[in-house]
Amino acid sequence: MNKLINCFLTTLLAGLSTSLGIIPCLLKNKKEKIISSSLMFSSGVMITLSIFSLIPESFKLLTQTFTKNQAILVTLFLFSTGVFIFKIINKNSKEKANSPLYNLGILSLFTILIHNIPEGMATFISNTSNPTLGIKLAIAIALHNIPEGIAIAIPIYYATKDLKKASIYTIISGLSEFIGALITYMFLKDYITPLLQSITLAITAGIMISISISEYIPHSKTYNEKNNVYFFIGSIIMILTEIFM
Repeated sequence: MNKLINCFLTTLLAGLSTSLGIIPCLLKNKKEKIISSSLMFSSGVMITLSIFSLIPESFKLLTQTFTKNQAILVTLFLFSTGVFIFKIINKNSKEKANSPLYNLGILSLFTILIHNIPEGMATFISNTSNPTLGIKLAIAIALHNIPEGIAIAIPIYYATKDLKKASIYTIISGLSEFIGALITYMFLKDYITPLLQSITLAITAGIMISISISEYIPHSKTYNEKNNVYFFIGSIIMILTEIFM
């Protein structure tokens, strides 16, 4: 029982690190600087995470089912599916949105929910099979969850001036990892296959890169044209996370 509690607790803490994304909202810097730097930083994290982690891991898992050439084609197809899903959601949400900035926060929330649920599953499974590996994975997840929280909190807060709403949305995104662990424990522990994991990873990568290129970076540039350094900071942090975690 203690082992099970530790698995759930580790997953919960890794997920709730997303809520730390609310911190930039508390800073006294200019609105334009905070929005611009936060979005550019988050885009660096998400693009790097997708290219160096999600896509390679998806391809690796697919090679357990397909030949190498087939796995390449399937990975490209799944990635493209993620891009297509994003375009549909983005189009529909823009038609209903009163504020482009608020719409961006909701898109971020949706994208990160899709990412966090299977991530919670992976953390839980890793902890049950190898607690040491599970803790390392949870730390790595916690580190990249913070900028994901920023990507939700900043647009929501500056669109609504409602700190409570921004906080709640970041907490919801973090709790989705715990929900993923709970779903795994109750229903899916014996049914999660490499193929299912690879599908989720590649589609998520497609959505993350799409939202970064078509939404985060352009919105960031409207506030500050010379802020590429924040993209590289986010990218470097994710590369270091991949290397050391």
